Amino acid sequence: MAKKEFTFKGKTMEELSKMPITEFAELCDSRSRRSLKKGFDKHIIKKIVKAKSNEKAKPIRTHSRDLIVIPEMVGVRFAVYRGNSFELLDITEQMLGHYLGEFVFTRKRLQHGKAGIGATKSSTAITARG
Repeated sequence: MAKKEFTFKGKTMEELSKMPITEFAELCDSRSRRSLKKGFDKHIIKKIVKAKSNEKAKPIRTHSRDLIVIPEMVGVRFAVYRGNSFELLDITEQMLGHYLGEFVFTRKRLQHGKAGIGATKSSTAITARG
């Protein structure tokens, strides 16, 4: 069984990579379209081109969580700032038109553990060994 080719709004990845950002913006939702029409960071594009040419390049570190994923970014590795550290993110075709911040969470997942001694009324019956 052949693998289905990825399309974004009816366009193949090859067609998307050839079109300019303004044309790609027309395929995105309204919020992304407005952001892309204002202009895309030129220095980020230079870093993307450099990273694509070198396979073992370091990830592109950025604080810009409101950066929209464009076709040139597919296959590039980013390190997105999450408030206290950088989170590694590999860009795939399914991320097109979304913001980088959507894929890197700023809050840790809450994990409940056992209550410590003195945390509950029933824990006073437990004797501390020592």
